[in-house]
Amino acid sequence: MAELGAHITAASAGDDRPSIFEAVAQDSLMAAVKPALQHLVKVLAESNPGRYGFLWHWFDEIYVLLDVLLQQHYLARCSASFSENFYSLKRIPMGDCRQQPLATAGLPKRQHWKSLLLLVLVPYLKAKLEKLVSTLREEDEYSIHPPSSSWKRFYRAFLAAYPFVNMTWEGWFLIQQLCYILGKAQHHSPMLRLAGVRLVRLTAEDILALEKKLGGASSHPAPSIKTRVQSAVRKALGTIAFSLSTGLSVSVFFLQFLDWWYSSENQETIKSLTALPTPPPPVHLDHSSTLLPKLKTVCPLCHKTRVNATALSTSGFVFCYRCAYSYVKAHQRCPITGYATELQHLVKLYSPES
Repeated sequence: MAELGAHITAASAGDDRPSIFEAVAQDSLMAAVKPALQHLVKVLAESNPGRYGFLWHWFDEIYVLLDVLLQQHYLARCSASFSENFYSLKRIPMGDCRQQPLATAGLPKRQHWKSLLLLVLVPYLKAKLEKLVSTLREEDEYSIHPPSSSWKRFYRAFLAAYPFVNMTWEGWFLIQQLCYILGKAQHHSPMLRLAGVRLVRLTAEDILALEKKLGGASSHPAPSIKTRVQSAVRKALGTIAFSLSTGLSVSVFFLQFLDWWYSSENQETIKSLTALPTPPPPVHLDHSSTLLPKLKTVCPLCHKTRVNATALSTSGFVFCYRCAYSYVKAHQRCPITGYATELQHLVKLYSPES
């Protein structure tokens, strides 16, 4: 443990290399935002299906489009994803370049598009695969497909292999993180390695350059119509992405709270705290009473098989209708428990056989 702690401390003490805690925290940020947004869309769809139902039906596709705009805006502006920029990190190309490029310089085109695809496409495909596996498991449980069909044999083999594939995928990430902690790797995630980049902290020069880029725009003399159109489209997309990023930056903690509040573990806790207590059994006036028969089909009053079974809503005991009616009319109480009972408390029970 002491050696592992020394490795973590040494890694954190570097000039530009983020700690494993920062790297994992920025990974979990977007993973918490999507479920919270999904719940908000679900509430809207349930409140007004006609107006907002399409948002729930196409949520994954709409979220991917918004995610593309958001990540493209930050990669082009800050050389980082939204969550990486939130934690003051940036991406730089792999290699031992001593002079790091500024965050405003952007990534090379190859690393830029690979980063965008891996940031957006991989989580989308993984979510779709998990939904497909869930659907196939339900079909397998309810035997929707004929047992002898080739499709059933195929997806049963797929369902059997999926846990091992998923375990390999998660193990790949875990091994990469362990190597990063021990200083044996430059990236904590295989996705960064595939994109050909690594994460570093923002420097003072990066922050100044970002402030200048945000504050003022350089004027170009006599731009052409094509340049103006491209600039207008780019500006419009940038405005949408900036609005999304500003909204997420403000509400990210609120969305994380929603994700925790509606998680299955928290809901179980809420149910256990707010659940109504189990009502106690009826209190008998005479615990040694021999009115109750051993057979449940026998009336406690006439001691014969019940005819037109009728329950008293005040106590729950069942009698013949004639017996219960006569007794309650004469005594205004339950014959077993003594609870005060009126004729309106008689409830006829109907069975399929009657």
